[in-house]
Amino acid sequence: MTEPPAEASASGVPAEEPAGARPEPLPPPVDHDPTGLGLAKSIAESLGAQTRRRRRQPERRQRTEPQASGAHPDDRDPQTLAAAMNRLVDSKGWSTEISVHTLLVRWPALVGPTNAAHSTPVSYRDAVLTVRADSSVWASSLRSMAPQLVAILNDKLGDGTVARVHVQGPDAPSWKKGRLSVRDGRGPRDTYG
Repeated sequence: MTEPPAEASASGVPAEEPAGARPEPLPPPVDHDPTGLGLAKSIAESLGAQTRRRRRQPERRQRTEPQASGAHPDDRDPQTLAAAMNRLVDSKGWSTEISVHTLLVRWPALVGPTNAAHSTPVSYRDAVLTVRADSSVWASSLRSMAPQLVAILNDKLGDGTVARVHVQGPDAPSWKKGRLSVRDGRGPRDTYG
C-alpha cells in the first residue's frame, strides 16, 4: 500500500498529518468577478498611491532636457525680431534717442521745405537739438523760429524732451592750415595788413 502524499505547509515543509485526519476544505472564493474590473481597480489604486508618493518626494536630480513651454506665451517661446528689438531699446534706455532721430528724418515737415533746404539737424544731446545753417541769414531765421520748433518737438515727443534748439551758422574758414602756420599768430591780419 502506498501512502497519500503529505500536503506542504505554508513554509513549504510537508506537514505531518495524523493517520485518521481529513484535510480541511478550501475556503470558498471571495466575490469572484469574471470581468476583472475589481482586479483592475485595485491595480489602478495601488499605482495611483505610488504616483502620489513620488510627487511628494522632492526631485533630487536636475533636469537636463529643455522645458517645454506651457499654453501661454513666455520668454522661452520664439520671439519676433520687432519684439526683441523693442525689449533691447527699452532695457538700454534708447527710446527717446530713437524717437528724436526718427522725427528729425522728417526735418522738412517740421521747418518747411525752404528752411530744410538750408539747414540740417546735427546732433541731439542733453535735451539740446543742434542745427547747422548754410549761411548766417538762414541761421538767424531758424533762431527766430526756435521756440516754436521746441514746442512742436515736445508736442510730438513728450514734454521736456527738447529744452532748446541751438542754431549754428556756417563754419568760418580756418587759417590754421599747413606746415608754416603759427600757433599763437594773429591770423590773416599778418598777411593782409
